[in-house]
This record gives sequence, C-alpha cells and structure tokens, in this order.
Amino acid sequence: MIKKVLKLILIVLVAGLIVIQFFQISKINPPTVEGETIYSAVAVQSDVRAVLERSCADCHSHSTKYPWYANIQPSGWFLKDHIDEGRQKINFSTFATYTLKKQAHKLEEVCEQIEKRRCRYHHFYGSTVKRRCQKLRASCYATGQRPKRRS
Repeated sequence: MIKKVLKLILIVLVAGLIVIQFFQISKINPPTVEGETIYSAVAVQSDVRAVLERSCADCHSHSTKYPWYANIQPSGWFLKDHIDEGRQKINFSTFATYTLKKQAHKLEEVCEQIEKRRCRYHHFYGSTVKRRCQKLRASCYATGQRPKRRS
C-alpha cells in the first residue's frame, strides 16, 4: 500500500514539473535609451564600469542575459522575480531619470551594500562573484564612496 502511494506521489510530482515547463518567463528586455543610463549621468571609471556590467547589470539594468536555467521552472520564476526586484531598487538603464538627490542616495546605497559585503547571492554563485564584489568595493571607495559627477 505504501509503495503505491509513494509511486502515485512521484508520478504527480513529475507530471507537475512537466506541466510547469509550459509556463515560461518573458526574457525580453525593455529598450535602453543611452541618455538615461548611469554612464550618461555619472562619470564611472572603466574598471568600475566593467564590474558593474559583469556583476550587477543582469539584475539592475535592461541588459539582462538570462542563464540556461532560466528555461527551467520554477527556477526561471525565481530568477525573474529577483531581476524585477533588482530593477525596482536601482536600474542602471534608467538611472539618469532619477532626481540628483535620488541618484546620490542610490550610489551611496550601492557602496554601503558593497561595504557590508552584501552582494546578494555571492555565496550561491561562488568565488567569482565574491571577487567581483571585492573589486567593486575597492573601486567604489577609491573614488570617495561614489563616482565623480560629470561636469
């Protein structure tokens, strides 16, 4: 009797996993207007820009490159939710549309997060992201907690 119940549960779980694969996330990025990006609003050093693009842009801009596992549900749903949340907190693609006060505040928050070693999920993604966080932290504070404003 127990074997039949376990077999039925396994069949239902597998069927459920198959069914949810038909509910994929949208991986279409909104268009990016170059004049609205962080790079048009703030003078960002090239090494900081490289780290931002490698480590932050996937969740905090409109230039997300989805990994292969975004095609497998429910991980794709989790990833999409994380990206939407990241874009809501700070979006480097629309950064220049923020007020100057909000821009300054967001840049300070980025440096605070880096200082507190809270690059989210670095423990999950491993040492590569941890090294990038450390480099970004060093670059951030080398410029006086935030990149200098362009004139």
